[in-house]
Amino acid sequence: MPITYILLILIFSILGVVAGFFLRRYLAETRIDSAEAEAKKIILEANKEAETKKKEAILEAKDGIHSMRTEAEREIRERRAEIQRMESRFTQKEEIFEKKREDLNQEEKGLIERKKKIEVLETDLKEVISKQKEMLQEIAKMSVEEAKNMLLKKVEDDARHDAALMVRNIESEAREESEKRARNVVSLAIQRCAADHVAETTVSSIILPGDEMKGRIIGREGRNIRAFENVSGVNLIIDDTPEAVVISCFDSVRREIARIALEKLIADGRIHPARIEEMYKKAKQEVETKIREVGEQSAFDANVQNLHPELIRVLGRLKYRTSYGQNVLMHSIEVCHLAGVMAAELGTDVKLAKRAGLLHDIGKAIDHEVEGSHAVIGADLAKRFQESEAVCHAIEAHHLDVEPKTIEAVLVQSADAISAARPGARRETLESYIKRLENLERIADSHKGVEKSFVMQAGREVRVLVKPEKIDDAESALLAKEIAKEIEAEMEYPGQIKVTVIREQRATEYAK
Repeated sequence: MPITYILLILIFSILGVVAGFFLRRYLAETRIDSAEAEAKKIILEANKEAETKKKEAILEAKDGIHSMRTEAEREIRERRAEIQRMESRFTQKEEIFEKKREDLNQEEKGLIERKKKIEVLETDLKEVISKQKEMLQEIAKMSVEEAKNMLLKKVEDDARHDAALMVRNIESEAREESEKRARNVVSLAIQRCAADHVAETTVSSIILPGDEMKGRIIGREGRNIRAFENVSGVNLIIDDTPEAVVISCFDSVRREIARIALEKLIADGRIHPARIEEMYKKAKQEVETKIREVGEQSAFDANVQNLHPELIRVLGRLKYRTSYGQNVLMHSIEVCHLAGVMAAELGTDVKLAKRAGLLHDIGKAIDHEVEGSHAVIGADLAKRFQESEAVCHAIEAHHLDVEPKTIEAVLVQSADAISAARPGARRETLESYIKRLENLERIADSHKGVEKSFVMQAGREVRVLVKPEKIDDAESALLAKEIAKEIEAEMEYPGQIKVTVIREQRATEYAK
Protein backbone atom coordinates (compact mmCIF):
# COMPACT_ATOMS: atom_id res chain seq x y z
CA MET A 1 0.00 0.00 0.00
CA PRO A 2 1.40 3.39 -0.85
CA ILE A 3 2.63 5.53 2.03
CA THR A 4 0.34 8.32 0.87
CA TYR A 5 -2.73 6.26 1.65
CA ILE A 6 -1.37 5.41 5.07
CA LEU A 7 -0.68 9.04 5.83
CA LEU A 8 -4.16 10.01 4.65
CA ILE A 9 -5.70 7.39 6.83
CA LEU A 10 -3.70 8.63 9.82
CA ILE A 11 -4.62 12.24 9.13
CA PHE A 12 -8.29 11.41 8.72
CA SER A 13 -8.12 9.35 11.91
CA ILE A 14 -6.54 12.19 13.85
CA LEU A 15 -9.08 14.61 12.41
CA GLY A 16 -11.85 12.23 13.34
CA VAL A 17 -10.54 11.97 16.92
CA VAL A 18 -10.19 15.74 17.20
CA ALA A 19 -13.63 16.26 15.72
CA GLY A 20 -15.10 13.69 18.11
CA PHE A 21 -13.40 15.34 21.05
CA PHE A 22 -14.81 18.77 20.18
CA LEU A 23 -18.16 17.28 19.41
CA ARG A 24 -18.32 15.57 22.80
CA ARG A 25 -17.21 18.71 24.52
CA TYR A 26 -19.88 20.70 22.72
CA LEU A 27 -22.53 18.19 23.61
CA ALA A 28 -21.34 18.18 27.26
CA GLU A 29 -21.47 21.97 27.45
CA THR A 30 -24.89 21.93 25.88
CA ARG A 31 -26.08 19.44 28.51
CA ILE A 32 -24.52 21.47 31.34
CA ASP A 33 -26.27 24.60 30.11
CA SER A 34 -29.60 22.81 29.91
CA ALA A 35 -29.01 21.32 33.40
CA GLU A 36 -28.20 24.75 34.80
CA ALA A 37 -31.28 26.15 33.22
CA GLU A 38 -33.34 23.33 34.62
CA ALA A 39 -31.77 23.84 38.06
CA LYS A 40 -32.52 27.55 37.98
CA LYS A 41 -36.06 26.79 36.98
CA ILE A 42 -36.40 24.31 39.89
CA ILE A 43 -34.85 26.79 42.31
CA LEU A 44 -37.22 29.49 41.11
CA GLU A 45 -40.23 27.24 41.57
CA ALA A 46 -38.93 26.15 44.98
CA ASN A 47 -38.53 29.78 46.00
CA LYS A 48 -42.05 30.54 44.86
CA GLU A 49 -43.42 27.54 46.73
CA ALA A 50 -41.40 28.43 49.84
CA GLU A 51 -42.69 31.99 49.71
CA THR A 52 -46.21 30.70 49.41
CA LYS A 53 -45.78 28.33 52.38
CA LYS A 54 -44.10 31.11 54.34
CA LYS A 55 -47.08 33.35 53.83
CA GLU A 56 -49.43 30.53 54.77
CA ALA A 57 -47.37 29.78 57.91
CA ILE A 58 -47.39 33.47 58.85
CA LEU A 59 -51.15 33.56 58.42
CA GLU A 60 -51.58 30.41 60.52
CA ALA A 61 -49.25 31.79 63.19
CA LYS A 62 -51.21 35.02 63.28
CA ASP A 63 -54.44 33.03 63.67
CA GLY A 64 -52.90 30.92 66.51
CA ILE A 65 -51.57 34.00 68.26
CA HIS A 66 -54.98 35.60 68.01
CA SER A 67 -56.75 32.56 69.43
CA MET A 68 -54.15 32.21 72.22
CA ARG A 69 -54.50 35.86 73.05
CA THR A 70 -58.22 35.49 73.17
CA GLU A 71 -57.95 32.42 75.44
CA ALA A 72 -55.43 34.16 77.71
CA GLU A 73 -57.65 37.21 78.02
CA ARG A 74 -60.57 34.95 78.94
CA GLU A 75 -58.53 33.14 81.62
CA ILE A 76 -57.32 36.44 83.01
CA ARG A 77 -60.89 37.67 83.26
CA GLU A 78 -61.91 34.47 85.07
CA ARG A 79 -58.98 34.66 87.47
CA ARG A 80 -59.70 38.28 88.24
CA ALA A 81 -63.28 37.33 89.01
CA GLU A 82 -62.12 34.47 91.28
CA ILE A 83 -59.65 36.77 93.07
CA GLN A 84 -62.43 39.28 93.64
CA ARG A 85 -64.65 36.56 95.11
CA MET A 86 -61.81 35.33 97.37
CA GLU A 87 -61.13 38.87 98.52
CA SER A 88 -64.81 39.23 99.33
CA ARG A 89 -64.85 36.01 101.37
CA PHE A 90 -61.62 36.93 103.16
CA THR A 91 -63.11 40.30 104.05
CA GLN A 92 -66.19 38.56 105.48
CA LYS A 93 -64.07 36.12 107.51
CA GLU A 94 -61.92 38.94 108.82
CA GLU A 95 -65.03 40.72 110.01
CA ILE A 96 -66.25 37.51 111.72
CA PHE A 97 -62.83 36.99 113.34
CA GLU A 98 -62.80 40.54 114.66
CA LYS A 99 -66.24 40.00 116.10
CA LYS A 100 -65.16 36.74 117.78
CA ARG A 101 -62.04 38.38 119.17
CA GLU A 102 -64.15 41.04 120.77
CA ASP A 103 -66.40 38.35 122.26
CA LEU A 104 -63.36 36.46 123.59
CA ASN A 105 -62.02 39.61 125.16
CA GLN A 106 -65.34 40.09 126.90
CA GLU A 107 -65.33 36.45 128.09
CA GLU A 108 -61.72 36.76 129.31
CA LYS A 109 -62.64 39.75 131.38
CA GLY A 110 -65.56 37.76 132.84
CA LEU A 111 -63.31 34.79 133.62
CA ILE A 112 -60.78 37.01 135.36
CA GLU A 113 -63.49 38.45 137.53
CA ARG A 114 -64.87 34.92 138.24
CA LYS A 115 -61.36 33.65 139.11
CA LYS A 116 -60.94 36.44 141.61
CA LYS A 117 -64.29 35.51 143.20
CA ILE A 118 -63.26 31.78 143.29
CA GLU A 119 -59.93 32.62 144.95
CA VAL A 120 -61.79 34.59 147.58
CA LEU A 121 -64.19 31.65 148.09
CA GLU A 122 -61.27 29.15 148.32
CA THR A 123 -59.61 31.28 150.96
CA ASP A 124 -62.84 31.39 152.96
CA LEU A 125 -63.36 27.61 152.46
CA LYS A 126 -59.85 26.80 153.68
CA GLU A 127 -60.44 28.87 156.77
CA VAL A 128 -63.75 27.05 157.38
CA ILE A 129 -62.12 23.57 156.81
CA SER A 130 -59.24 24.46 159.09
CA LYS A 131 -61.67 25.55 161.81
CA GLN A 132 -63.71 22.33 161.31
CA LYS A 133 -60.54 20.17 161.56
CA GLU A 134 -59.56 21.94 164.76
CA MET A 135 -63.05 21.36 166.14
CA LEU A 136 -62.97 17.64 165.09
CA GLN A 137 -59.53 17.14 166.63
CA GLU A 138 -60.76 18.73 169.87
CA ILE A 139 -63.86 16.52 169.87
CA ALA A 140 -62.07 13.23 168.83
CA LYS A 141 -58.91 14.06 170.81
CA MET A 142 -56.64 12.77 167.96
CA SER A 143 -54.79 14.24 165.00
CA VAL A 144 -55.56 13.73 161.31
CA GLU A 145 -52.60 11.34 160.89
CA GLU A 146 -53.74 9.31 163.88
CA ALA A 147 -57.25 9.07 162.47
CA LYS A 148 -55.88 8.07 159.07
CA ASN A 149 -53.65 5.38 160.60
CA MET A 150 -56.54 4.05 162.66
CA LEU A 151 -58.74 3.81 159.58
CA LEU A 152 -56.02 2.08 157.55
CA LYS A 153 -55.39 -0.37 160.38
CA LYS A 154 -59.08 -1.16 160.59
CA VAL A 155 -59.26 -1.79 156.83
CA GLU A 156 -56.08 -3.92 156.97
CA ASP A 157 -57.42 -6.01 159.88
CA ASP A 158 -60.71 -6.60 158.09
CA ALA A 159 -58.88 -7.60 154.90
CA ARG A 160 -56.61 -10.01 156.79
CA HIS A 161 -59.57 -11.50 158.59
CA ASP A 162 -61.42 -12.06 155.31
CA ALA A 163 -58.28 -13.48 153.69
CA ALA A 164 -57.68 -15.83 156.63
CA LEU A 165 -61.26 -17.08 156.41
CA MET A 166 -60.91 -17.61 152.67
CA VAL A 167 -57.58 -19.42 153.05
CA ARG A 168 -58.96 -21.63 155.81
CA ASN A 169 -62.01 -22.53 153.72
CA ILE A 170 -59.85 -23.28 150.66
CA GLU A 171 -57.42 -25.38 152.71
CA SER A 172 -60.28 -27.29 154.33
CA GLU A 173 -61.92 -28.03 150.99
CA ALA A 174 -58.60 -29.00 149.40
CA ARG A 175 -57.68 -31.22 152.36
CA GLU A 176 -61.03 -33.00 152.28
CA GLU A 177 -60.89 -33.51 148.54
CA SER A 178 -57.24 -34.62 148.55
CA GLU A 179 -57.79 -37.07 151.41
CA LYS A 180 -60.83 -38.53 149.70
CA ARG A 181 -58.95 -38.84 146.42
CA ALA A 182 -55.88 -40.33 148.12
CA ARG A 183 -57.98 -42.92 149.97
CA ASN A 184 -59.68 -43.93 146.73
CA VAL A 185 -56.37 -44.28 144.88
CA VAL A 186 -54.68 -46.26 147.67
CA SER A 187 -57.66 -48.54 148.25
CA LEU A 188 -57.98 -49.22 144.53
CA ALA A 189 -54.24 -50.01 144.30
CA ILE A 190 -54.43 -52.41 147.25
CA GLN A 191 -57.49 -54.15 145.82
CA ARG A 192 -55.91 -54.58 142.40
CA CYS A 193 -52.58 -55.88 143.74
CA ALA A 194 -53.04 -59.01 145.80
CA ALA A 195 -50.03 -60.68 147.40
CA ASP A 196 -49.30 -63.41 149.91
CA HIS A 197 -49.33 -62.18 153.49
CA VAL A 198 -46.48 -64.42 154.60
CA ALA A 199 -43.53 -64.47 152.26
CA GLU A 200 -41.03 -67.26 151.76
CA THR A 201 -37.99 -67.07 154.01
CA THR A 202 -34.50 -68.49 153.53
CA VAL A 203 -34.03 -72.01 154.93
CA SER A 204 -30.85 -72.41 157.00
CA SER A 205 -31.41 -75.90 158.50
CA ILE A 206 -30.70 -79.17 156.65
CA ILE A 207 -32.35 -82.52 157.37
CA LEU A 208 -29.95 -85.49 157.51
CA PRO A 209 -30.79 -89.08 156.58
CA GLY A 210 -29.37 -90.21 159.93
CA ASP A 211 -27.24 -89.11 162.84
CA GLU A 212 -24.24 -91.07 161.51
CA MET A 213 -24.05 -88.47 158.71
CA LYS A 214 -22.95 -85.89 161.29
CA GLY A 215 -19.72 -87.75 161.88
CA ARG A 216 -19.02 -87.97 158.15
CA ILE A 217 -19.67 -84.22 157.85
CA ILE A 218 -17.26 -83.50 160.69
CA GLY A 219 -14.62 -85.85 159.30
CA ARG A 220 -11.47 -87.18 160.88
CA GLU A 221 -10.32 -84.65 163.51
CA GLY A 222 -12.82 -82.16 162.03
CA ARG A 223 -11.07 -81.74 158.66
CA ASN A 224 -14.29 -81.93 156.62
CA ILE A 225 -16.18 -79.33 158.61
CA ARG A 226 -13.16 -77.01 158.65
CA ALA A 227 -12.74 -77.39 154.89
CA PHE A 228 -16.46 -76.75 154.36
CA GLU A 229 -16.46 -73.60 156.52
CA ASN A 230 -13.28 -72.28 154.90
CA VAL A 231 -14.58 -72.77 151.37
CA SER A 232 -18.15 -71.57 151.94
CA GLY A 233 -17.53 -68.84 154.53
CA VAL A 234 -20.39 -70.00 156.78
CA ASN A 235 -20.60 -71.52 160.24
CA LEU A 236 -21.84 -75.11 160.32
CA ILE A 237 -23.50 -75.85 163.64
CA ILE A 238 -23.80 -79.52 164.58
CA ASP A 239 -25.48 -80.03 167.94
CA ASP A 240 -27.72 -82.58 169.61
CA THR A 241 -30.66 -81.83 167.34
CA PRO A 242 -31.57 -85.19 165.85
CA GLU A 243 -30.99 -85.62 162.13
CA ALA A 244 -30.41 -81.90 161.46
CA VAL A 245 -27.59 -79.38 161.11
CA VAL A 246 -27.79 -75.58 161.00
CA ILE A 247 -25.97 -73.19 158.67
CA SER A 248 -25.31 -69.73 160.11
CA CYS A 249 -24.14 -66.77 158.01
CA PHE A 250 -25.09 -63.09 157.68
CA ASP A 251 -24.88 -63.32 153.85
CA SER A 252 -28.07 -65.00 152.63
CA VAL A 253 -26.62 -65.84 149.19
CA ARG A 254 -23.55 -67.41 150.72
CA ARG A 255 -25.77 -69.35 153.10
CA GLU A 256 -27.89 -70.62 150.20
CA ILE A 257 -24.79 -71.76 148.27
CA ALA A 258 -23.56 -73.61 151.36
CA ARG A 259 -26.97 -75.24 151.84
CA ILE A 260 -27.09 -76.54 148.26
CA ALA A 261 -23.46 -77.73 148.43
CA LEU A 262 -24.07 -79.60 151.70
CA GLU A 263 -27.23 -81.20 150.34
CA LYS A 264 -25.29 -82.37 147.27
CA LEU A 265 -22.52 -83.78 149.49
CA ILE A 266 -25.07 -85.63 151.66
CA ALA A 267 -26.79 -87.04 148.57
CA ASP A 268 -23.46 -88.07 147.04
CA GLY A 269 -22.13 -89.56 150.28
CA ARG A 270 -18.47 -88.88 149.44
CA ILE A 271 -17.41 -86.13 151.84
CA HIS A 272 -13.79 -85.00 151.79
CA PRO A 273 -12.03 -81.64 151.20
CA ALA A 274 -11.54 -82.08 147.46
CA ARG A 275 -15.16 -83.15 146.99
CA ILE A 276 -16.33 -80.25 149.15
CA GLU A 277 -14.56 -77.74 146.89
CA GLU A 278 -16.00 -79.37 143.79
CA MET A 279 -19.56 -79.38 145.13
CA TYR A 280 -19.24 -75.81 146.38
CA LYS A 281 -18.21 -74.61 142.90
CA LYS A 282 -21.17 -76.43 141.34
CA ALA A 283 -23.56 -75.03 143.95
CA LYS A 284 -22.20 -71.51 143.44
CA GLN A 285 -22.65 -71.76 139.68
CA GLU A 286 -26.15 -73.14 140.19
CA VAL A 287 -27.11 -70.31 142.56
CA GLU A 288 -25.66 -67.65 140.22
CA THR A 289 -27.69 -69.11 137.36
CA LYS A 290 -30.78 -69.21 139.54
CA ILE A 291 -30.21 -65.62 140.69
CA ARG A 292 -29.99 -64.41 137.09
CA GLU A 293 -33.09 -66.38 136.10
CA VAL A 294 -35.03 -65.07 139.11
CA GLY A 295 -33.99 -61.50 138.30
CA GLU A 296 -35.04 -61.84 134.66
CA GLN A 297 -38.34 -63.44 135.66
CA SER A 298 -39.02 -60.69 138.19
CA ALA A 299 -38.35 -57.97 135.62
CA PHE A 300 -40.62 -59.81 133.17
CA ASP A 301 -43.40 -60.20 135.74
CA ALA A 302 -43.16 -56.51 136.63
CA ASN A 303 -43.04 -55.52 132.92
CA VAL A 304 -39.85 -53.50 133.48
CA GLN A 305 -37.62 -53.61 130.41
CA ASN A 306 -34.04 -52.73 129.42
CA LEU A 307 -32.50 -53.31 132.85
CA HIS A 308 -28.72 -53.61 132.98
CA PRO A 309 -27.62 -57.27 133.36
CA GLU A 310 -25.80 -56.44 136.58
CA LEU A 311 -28.94 -54.84 138.02
CA ILE A 312 -30.89 -57.98 137.08
CA ARG A 313 -28.32 -60.11 138.90
CA VAL A 314 -28.45 -57.92 142.01
CA LEU A 315 -32.26 -57.95 141.84
CA GLY A 316 -32.23 -61.75 141.79
CA ARG A 317 -30.12 -61.77 144.98
CA LEU A 318 -33.07 -60.20 146.81
CA LYS A 319 -34.77 -63.60 146.65
CA TYR A 320 -32.46 -64.64 149.48
CA ARG A 321 -32.90 -61.42 151.46
CA THR A 322 -35.62 -60.97 154.06
CA SER A 323 -36.70 -58.01 156.17
CA TYR A 324 -38.60 -58.92 159.33
CA GLY A 325 -39.50 -62.22 157.68
CA GLN A 326 -40.78 -60.56 154.49
CA ASN A 327 -39.03 -61.64 151.28
CA VAL A 328 -37.51 -58.47 149.79
CA LEU A 329 -37.88 -59.59 146.15
CA MET A 330 -41.60 -60.30 146.56
CA HIS A 331 -41.93 -57.02 148.45
CA SER A 332 -40.19 -55.15 145.58
CA ILE A 333 -42.49 -56.69 142.96
CA GLU A 334 -45.52 -55.79 145.06
CA VAL A 335 -44.29 -52.20 145.47
CA CYS A 336 -43.77 -52.07 141.69
CA HIS A 337 -47.38 -53.05 141.02
CA LEU A 338 -48.80 -50.75 143.71
CA ALA A 339 -46.83 -47.74 142.48
CA GLY A 340 -47.86 -48.48 138.87
CA VAL A 341 -51.56 -48.67 139.76
CA MET A 342 -51.46 -45.43 141.76
CA ALA A 343 -49.51 -43.67 138.99
CA ALA A 344 -52.11 -44.76 136.43
CA GLU A 345 -54.92 -43.43 138.65
CA LEU A 346 -53.14 -40.08 139.06
CA GLY A 347 -52.14 -39.79 135.40
CA THR A 348 -48.37 -39.72 135.99
CA ASP A 349 -45.56 -41.77 134.43
CA VAL A 350 -46.53 -45.42 135.04
CA LYS A 351 -43.32 -46.91 133.62
CA LEU A 352 -41.14 -44.67 135.77
CA ALA A 353 -43.13 -45.49 138.93
CA LYS A 354 -42.96 -49.24 138.29
CA ARG A 355 -39.24 -49.16 137.49
CA ALA A 356 -38.44 -47.21 140.65
CA GLY A 357 -40.75 -49.47 142.70
CA LEU A 358 -39.00 -52.62 141.50
CA LEU A 359 -35.52 -51.22 142.21
CA HIS A 360 -36.29 -49.28 145.41
CA ASP A 361 -34.82 -51.93 147.78
CA ILE A 362 -32.02 -53.12 145.50
CA GLY A 363 -29.49 -51.70 147.97
CA LYS A 364 -30.46 -54.40 150.50
CA ALA A 365 -28.73 -56.99 148.31
CA ILE A 366 -25.34 -55.39 149.01
CA ASP A 367 -25.93 -53.35 152.19
CA HIS A 368 -23.72 -55.77 154.16
CA GLU A 369 -20.85 -54.99 151.78
CA VAL A 370 -21.20 -51.20 151.56
CA GLU A 371 -21.57 -48.66 154.35
CA GLY A 372 -24.69 -46.49 154.48
CA SER A 373 -28.46 -46.62 154.20
CA HIS A 374 -29.80 -49.17 151.72
CA ALA A 375 -31.76 -46.39 149.98
CA VAL A 376 -28.59 -44.37 149.30
CA ILE A 377 -26.67 -47.53 148.35
CA GLY A 378 -29.44 -48.54 145.91
CA ALA A 379 -29.53 -45.05 144.34
CA ASP A 380 -25.74 -45.07 143.83
CA LEU A 381 -25.92 -48.56 142.33
CA ALA A 382 -28.71 -47.58 139.92
CA LYS A 383 -26.83 -44.43 138.91
CA ARG A 384 -23.70 -46.50 138.23
CA PHE A 385 -25.64 -48.61 135.72
CA GLN A 386 -27.15 -45.64 133.82
CA GLU A 387 -30.60 -45.51 135.37
CA SER A 388 -32.38 -42.17 134.95
CA GLU A 389 -32.10 -39.38 137.50
CA ALA A 390 -35.81 -39.70 138.36
CA VAL A 391 -35.46 -43.43 139.17
CA CYS A 392 -32.36 -42.83 141.31
CA HIS A 393 -34.12 -40.01 143.17
CA ALA A 394 -37.18 -42.18 143.89
CA ILE A 395 -34.93 -44.97 145.24
CA GLU A 396 -33.00 -42.55 147.44
CA ALA A 397 -36.13 -40.78 148.76
CA HIS A 398 -38.31 -43.79 149.60
CA HIS A 399 -37.17 -43.69 153.27
CA LEU A 400 -36.87 -39.87 153.31
CA ASP A 401 -33.06 -39.87 153.21
CA VAL A 402 -33.74 -36.92 150.91
CA GLU A 403 -36.94 -34.98 150.40
CA PRO A 404 -39.02 -36.44 147.53
CA LYS A 405 -39.24 -33.97 144.65
CA THR A 406 -41.38 -35.93 142.18
CA ILE A 407 -44.81 -37.53 142.30
CA GLU A 408 -43.29 -40.90 141.39
CA ALA A 409 -40.95 -40.72 144.40
CA VAL A 410 -43.91 -40.10 146.72
CA LEU A 411 -45.82 -42.99 145.11
CA VAL A 412 -42.90 -45.39 145.64
CA GLN A 413 -42.66 -44.29 149.26
CA SER A 414 -46.41 -44.84 149.75
CA ALA A 415 -46.37 -48.21 147.99
CA ASP A 416 -43.45 -49.32 150.16
CA ALA A 417 -45.36 -48.40 153.32
CA ILE A 418 -48.52 -50.16 152.06
CA SER A 419 -46.65 -53.38 151.23
CA ALA A 420 -44.84 -53.43 154.57
CA ALA A 421 -48.04 -52.66 156.50
CA ARG A 422 -50.09 -55.58 155.12
CA PRO A 423 -51.27 -57.80 157.97
CA GLY A 424 -48.84 -60.69 158.34
CA ALA A 425 -46.38 -59.29 155.80
CA ARG A 426 -43.67 -58.88 158.40
CA ARG A 427 -42.77 -61.06 161.31
CA GLU A 428 -43.56 -58.41 163.91
CA THR A 429 -46.49 -58.91 166.22
CA LEU A 430 -49.12 -56.25 166.70
CA GLU A 431 -48.20 -55.91 170.34
CA SER A 432 -44.51 -55.23 169.63
CA TYR A 433 -45.40 -52.80 166.84
CA ILE A 434 -47.75 -50.82 169.08
CA LYS A 435 -45.21 -50.91 171.88
CA ARG A 436 -42.54 -49.50 169.57
CA LEU A 437 -44.84 -46.63 168.56
CA GLU A 438 -45.71 -45.92 172.18
CA ASN A 439 -42.03 -45.84 173.10
CA LEU A 440 -41.32 -43.35 170.33
CA GLU A 441 -44.10 -41.06 171.57
CA ARG A 442 -42.98 -41.51 175.17
CA ILE A 443 -39.41 -40.49 174.37
CA ALA A 444 -40.59 -37.44 172.45
CA ASP A 445 -43.13 -36.35 175.11
CA SER A 446 -40.60 -36.68 177.92
CA HIS A 447 -38.71 -33.56 176.85
CA LYS A 448 -39.59 -30.12 178.19
CA GLY A 449 -41.50 -27.77 175.93
CA VAL A 450 -43.07 -30.57 173.87
CA GLU A 451 -46.78 -30.02 173.35
CA LYS A 452 -47.62 -33.15 171.36
CA SER A 453 -45.93 -35.85 169.28
CA PHE A 454 -47.14 -38.05 166.43
CA VAL A 455 -45.61 -41.24 165.02
CA MET A 456 -46.01 -41.49 161.22
CA GLN A 457 -44.86 -43.55 158.25
CA ALA A 458 -45.42 -46.86 160.11
CA GLY A 459 -42.95 -45.82 162.80
CA ARG A 460 -40.35 -44.34 160.42
CA GLU A 461 -40.99 -40.70 161.37
CA VAL A 462 -41.75 -38.81 164.59
CA ARG A 463 -43.22 -35.33 164.36
CA VAL A 464 -42.92 -33.26 167.53
CA LEU A 465 -44.97 -30.11 168.11
CA VAL A 466 -43.34 -27.75 170.62
CA LYS A 467 -44.63 -24.71 172.50
CA PRO A 468 -43.25 -21.64 170.70
CA GLU A 469 -43.19 -19.50 173.83
CA LYS A 470 -40.86 -21.98 175.59
CA ILE A 471 -38.59 -23.18 172.75
CA ASP A 472 -37.02 -21.00 170.07
CA ASP A 473 -35.72 -22.03 166.64
CA ALA A 474 -32.20 -22.86 167.82
CA GLU A 475 -33.51 -25.01 170.68
CA SER A 476 -35.80 -26.82 168.21
CA ALA A 477 -32.80 -28.10 166.24
CA LEU A 478 -31.09 -29.15 169.48
CA LEU A 479 -34.26 -30.93 170.65
CA ALA A 480 -34.43 -32.95 167.41
CA LYS A 481 -30.85 -34.17 167.93
CA GLU A 482 -31.52 -35.09 171.57
CA ILE A 483 -34.64 -37.10 170.70
CA ALA A 484 -32.82 -38.92 167.86
CA LYS A 485 -29.92 -39.85 170.17
CA GLU A 486 -32.29 -41.10 172.88
CA ILE A 487 -34.17 -43.26 170.34
CA GLU A 488 -30.87 -44.74 169.13
CA ALA A 489 -29.81 -45.53 172.69
CA GLU A 490 -33.07 -47.03 174.02
CA MET A 491 -34.78 -48.75 171.09
CA GLU A 492 -34.23 -51.34 168.40
CA TYR A 493 -35.90 -50.74 165.04
CA PRO A 494 -35.42 -51.52 161.33
CA GLY A 495 -33.96 -48.91 159.01
CA GLN A 496 -33.96 -45.37 160.34
CA ILE A 497 -36.40 -43.01 162.08
CA LYS A 498 -36.76 -39.39 161.06
CA VAL A 499 -37.33 -36.86 163.87
CA THR A 500 -39.05 -33.61 162.84
CA VAL A 501 -39.56 -30.80 165.37
CA ILE A 502 -42.27 -28.27 164.39
CA ARG A 503 -42.46 -24.85 166.03
CA GLU A 504 -45.26 -22.55 164.95
CA GLN A 505 -47.29 -19.68 166.38
CA ARG A 506 -51.07 -19.91 165.99
CA ALA A 507 -53.82 -17.36 166.71
CA THR A 508 -57.39 -18.59 167.16
CA GLU A 509 -60.53 -16.50 167.53
CA TYR A 510 -64.20 -17.47 167.54
CA ALA A 511 -66.97 -15.48 165.88
CA LYS A 512 -70.00 -15.33 168.18
